[in-house]
Amino acid sequence: MLKFKITFIAVLSFIAVCATAQQGNRQKVFVVKDYGAVGDGKTDDAVAIQKAIDAAHAAGGGTVLFTAPFVYMASPITVKSNIELHLQGGAKLLANPDEKVYTKSAFRSNPGEGTIWIGGENVENFTISGNGEIDGNGISFMGAELEDSYELKPFNVLDPRPHVLAIVGGKNIRIHDVKIGNSAYWTIHLVGCNDVVISGITLLNSLKVRNSDGIDLDHSKNVRISDCYIESGDDCICLKNRREYEEFGVCENIAVTNCTMTSRSCAIKIGSENMDTIRQVLIDNCIIKKSNRGVGIQHRDEGVVSDVIFSNMIIEGHLFSDVWWGKAEPIYITAYRRAKINHKDANWRFPKGATEGKVGVVKNIYFSNIKCTSENGVYVSAESQDKIQNVVFDNVDVFINKTTTIPGGIYDRRPTNVEGFVKGTTAGFYFDTVKKIVLRNCSVEWGDKKPVYFSNAIRKINVSILEHSNFSGSSAFPAKMKAIGE
Repeated sequence: MLKFKITFIAVLSFIAVCATAQQGNRQKVFVVKDYGAVGDGKTDDAVAIQKAIDAAHAAGGGTVLFTAPFVYMASPITVKSNIELHLQGGAKLLANPDEKVYTKSAFRSNPGEGTIWIGGENVENFTISGNGEIDGNGISFMGAELEDSYELKPFNVLDPRPHVLAIVGGKNIRIHDVKIGNSAYWTIHLVGCNDVVISGITLLNSLKVRNSDGIDLDHSKNVRISDCYIESGDDCICLKNRREYEEFGVCENIAVTNCTMTSRSCAIKIGSENMDTIRQVLIDNCIIKKSNRGVGIQHRDEGVVSDVIFSNMIIEGHLFSDVWWGKAEPIYITAYRRAKINHKDANWRFPKGATEGKVGVVKNIYFSNIKCTSENGVYVSAESQDKIQNVVFDNVDVFINKTTTIPGGIYDRRPTNVEGFVKGTTAGFYFDTVKKIVLRNCSVEWGDKKPVYFSNAIRKINVSILEHSNFSGSSAFPAKMKAIGE
């Protein structure tokens, strides 16, 4: 009996020690209201929020908690390593609508493309979580509302429109479950980041706000994006290598899956800024709805794009006005040198000291099991054959029908050193100046509304090798033209 009591007491002591140790390992919580945040949606809570972030960082890590049901309006804040911003359901973090408080350029010495609201550099082990909302207050920074866009306010040197979140040189970044958006410029901009997971977020920007990208991966590596719903006037997800951050090197090992997107521009885009290499990219199990362009590789700089797979996708597109880039191409690949322009950021578009650029190679691009419905067809075009090599379409079906009153029969190659808009005919697959194209088990169908500029199922111009097997489809007007035209 005595032995049993001793053993029982020892077990209880062990449990107590474990519980104490577990409690000691729990992350500390820093409630922003405890640091002076008001949360009335009118008072600027940036100082209080920054105090909570700094305290969590100084303590070696912790959760910075935004409690509900409060609206925390704030000027720019700086995030730091080993912290988690957690927004309870019903809590909102709202950007200050006063343009004067935004002074830090989103692109270093290039001040012409927005500022930073929530930012951090060399941040490690950083998380944003919760069922609350991060609101960029984007409409406050816009000019007059037009039919399908907002006017952009003029500015002198610094464009004050804030990017919602900009992390430079981050490691182990996690963003999950939150609602984020209403951005005046890019929403989530990750520069030179390594090991990133973005999952389960709802990202809603106004479809009328220009430059309102959803997620921009800039010189970033080992990124996984999954289970997200994104609406944005500009690109929903964009991969690039901007010249302002060239020290971070290639953009690679990117996986996007199980996402639904809508864009007035391009739902998933690679480019146009790419002065390095973008490679090893997998886009799978995604739905694109009502977009001006579905997926696009818009190559305009000296870098390289290679080894990209798009698979298991539904793409639905239609035309919008020329304010937005694209002409309802469900799949789009172009490689042209960037246009010489007199623009606010023209000096940053070309290598230092150069006034004209070059364009690199796009190669080993694969499309598999993709269903396209739009007012235009697939478009692949380059300035010379060697610029686009080995593009494969396997089980890609294209259905084309006229659904808007906006004129078609046009492809959009902006921004290039040649003609931006190409007027001609709408084909199911249009290949212009390409080295090698392979089509397997693909098809083209036409709807009941067929304007006169609808043409061939396949149109090829200056293509070295076109291999096609088990292709199904006729021209829009079989009595007048062949299925395959040149």
